[in-house]
Amino acid sequence: MRIFVVEYITGGGQGGALKRELLAQAELMLSALIRDLLQIEGVELLVSRDARLPPLGVDCELFVPEGKQDIWGQWQACIDRCDAVWPVMPEFDGLLQRISELTLARGRSLLGTDPETIAIAASKYRTAACLRRADIPTVATYRSDEVIAYAPGRWVVKPDDGAGCGGLEVFSGHRAMRRALRERTRYANCVAQPYLQGQAASLSLLCAHGGAQLLTYNLQRVIPRQRTLVLTGIQVRRALAGGAACARLAAAVARALPGLWGYVGVDIVMTAAGPTVVEVNPRLSTSYAGIHHVLGVNPAALVLRMLRGTAAPAFPEDGSDHVDLDLELPHVA
Repeated sequence: MRIFVVEYITGGGQGGALKRELLAQAELMLSALIRDLLQIEGVELLVSRDARLPPLGVDCELFVPEGKQDIWGQWQACIDRCDAVWPVMPEFDGLLQRISELTLARGRSLLGTDPETIAIAASKYRTAACLRRADIPTVATYRSDEVIAYAPGRWVVKPDDGAGCGGLEVFSGHRAMRRALRERTRYANCVAQPYLQGQAASLSLLCAHGGAQLLTYNLQRVIPRQRTLVLTGIQVRRALAGGAACARLAAAVARALPGLWGYVGVDIVMTAAGPTVVEVNPRLSTSYAGIHHVLGVNPAALVLRMLRGTAAPAFPEDGSDHVDLDLELPHVA
């Protein structure tokens, strides 16, 4: 099988200066995915690589986009040369949905979630509404132009289709948040959420046909910086660290969004009442980089087994308890 791996930032999708903080996480995810895929017998890779970045140093074919040509036309040509596509793209601006639709339109296998479900997960507002209908604990989420119920404490305003902490602002209280939202142009496509007290974390899942297998429970090191939040590190831990409540939550999310497929990340806050969903990421997340080390199993191989309809094997008991991903100094500690 020949797989086209395309990560947006490192693959030539971002014009202008490459942002260091985004590039570090992108390289971490991409390197881990390529390493895992190259360990699978019968897999060949074509990887899109921005000309401004150094070679990957691995034995696979690189495609270097021509900056003066339409990037989507170039990526389509790459898709046509392969059997399957593994897109590693953010949801904002419809990027992940677009590459997924293009993959299916070209008759290739999509190693990810279907475009219709991506459209829901790309919107924090639509995701929260979908999960609430399924009685899944979810952070209250409001559009900037609707009546926002009062809740004490800090509030967060973020782009509805944003990824990570990009564009996120923290406000001291409900009044300060509402005052800011009067600036309609700036916050036209934003949502407001009360700031949840608890441990920021995420779940790494394998999803298919409304079912989910919880791979790891990931503690997030999030720090305030000026008026925003910054993710500086992740501790990837075996799924049991999250307890039965996280396993039940993972299963409920997959039932509510049955189009989720392959690797999926779910951002949560472990509150006093239990895990509460903040958002669903229908794509590779940074935590992926620690899963192989912790579980002793190749997660990319598990995804390809799912594509063939083969059940995942049991995880060995001799894996590591955890691995720390330092996102300010991009390496695995």
